[in-house]
Amino acid sequence: MGVGTENEVLTVEKKRELISRNLQEVLGEDRLATILKERDLKIYWGTATTGKPHIAYFVPMSKIGDFLKAGCEVTILLADLHAYLDNMKAPWDLLALRTQYYEHSIKAMLSSIGVPLDKLKFVRGTDYQLSKEYTLDVYRLSSVITEHDAKKAGAEVVKQVEHPLLSGLLYPGLQALDEEHLHVDAQFGGVDQRKIFTLAEKYLPQLGYAKRIHLMNPMVPGLAGGKMSSSEEDSKIDLLDSASNVKKKLKKAFCEPGNTADNGVLSFAKHVVFSLLDKGENFLVPRCEENGGNLEFTTYQELEDCFAQEKLHPADLKAAVEVYINRLLEPIRKAFKDPQLEKLAAKAYPPPVKTKSGGGGGAGNDDVIAPHRLNMKVGRIVEVSLHPDAESLYVEKIDLGEATLRTIVSGLVNYVPVDQMLNRDVIVLCNLKPAKMRGIESSGMVLCASQVTDGNKAVEPLDPPAGSEPGDRVFVENYEIGSPDEVLNPKKKVWEKLQVDLKTTDSCAAVWQSNSLLTSKGKITCKSLKLASIA
Repeated sequence: MGVGTENEVLTVEKKRELISRNLQEVLGEDRLATILKERDLKIYWGTATTGKPHIAYFVPMSKIGDFLKAGCEVTILLADLHAYLDNMKAPWDLLALRTQYYEHSIKAMLSSIGVPLDKLKFVRGTDYQLSKEYTLDVYRLSSVITEHDAKKAGAEVVKQVEHPLLSGLLYPGLQALDEEHLHVDAQFGGVDQRKIFTLAEKYLPQLGYAKRIHLMNPMVPGLAGGKMSSSEEDSKIDLLDSASNVKKKLKKAFCEPGNTADNGVLSFAKHVVFSLLDKGENFLVPRCEENGGNLEFTTYQELEDCFAQEKLHPADLKAAVEVYINRLLEPIRKAFKDPQLEKLAAKAYPPPVKTKSGGGGGAGNDDVIAPHRLNMKVGRIVEVSLHPDAESLYVEKIDLGEATLRTIVSGLVNYVPVDQMLNRDVIVLCNLKPAKMRGIESSGMVLCASQVTDGNKAVEPLDPPAGSEPGDRVFVENYEIGSPDEVLNPKKKVWEKLQVDLKTTDSCAAVWQSNSLLTSKGKITCKSLKLASIA
């Protein structure tokens, strides 16, 4: 697979076609046409250097390949300052390592698809975003942009909370200013950034700067359905995953027969594989003779139509895509066998820190109050009875996938009938210090959403996603690194400090500071309580 002949002489129309193909939307097509008649386009694409790049990055990489083939000058912004503004989840020394990791990963990806790198350059956000000129522009922009417009612009990419941090309101404006300070004609990104792009078009002229062209990729679903995320292990294939891991993850991928709308396997074929096939190369689906023999497709539409008509089995589609994924990943795996790059990868994404017995959050982490310290699991209530000495309390025996059942006392008698408790799957905070409640020791807490309306209190236990099993780990999106405390130290009030930011959204999803509570099978929710506290 590659992106075509490097020395091919391209017409303006062919360049325009390469730049625009497979995009969902282009803002400023007239400006694009005008510039291409005079010179090659200058484009930038930015990525915050947080979680590890995964195969979904091949979607923008294949478009960057198109841009480079069209003769464009491409700048990749490694947005370390933006990454730091994202709740300061990573210190500067770690971000510096991750920025290096991103640059090596992106170069390896582009090389694996045969893209020449001579018109490509990398820029770190902190190379210019801390300059006097940029800082003054931030102040100038803050004097004309409204809070409403800043919040609206970031609605799809900045986590939304009732009382947003100022960093989240700054984020869209900073991205707009990048267009001017990187001296480009166009910005490339996902269609989820459209509101940021329209904010840039509205406000940059108010600072005396030109409108830019905006090129938008469609959003591609992850392997598990929904957005492919670094935080959902089954949703993404890492760039350094082995061939056996690729096979295992693709087997688990959501690929419903005939479903072409929410199908990450098909989407990857469309936006990556087909765009990288060599001239004259068809998409091959190997099949044994008893299943009809091999299939070949010259266009993606032929493949989609065949799958929609259920003439192509999901297992055969997965097997075909697996071959192409491994073709893309093999050069990257080889590149990262270099001892220096292996060392960089280990330092940039260190394994979780083991905690000390008694629970301080791990060596050096005693004072870091972050949700990775909570040991939350899916539990199944297998026995439930009324507390013998407290009429408002249940005594529950809960299967947490451990050797023995846990005894937990919950104050749910007035809110959930006993028949709705038995055999119910719940979310349990497992590492609270055991405490006696009216003479019975309780070793954990069933997490519930609660809300008071007109003096009436409503309480609902949180629900794990469908298909959950006792013992499934519950984690907070973007806070996977680090091990939970063995036991939360009550003197340090870790739970109390974290609990104040646990809430439900207006769609009843459980979040911590707007980061979703998840298992590998999906999101944690409650039945009906919106914008409620969780405890």
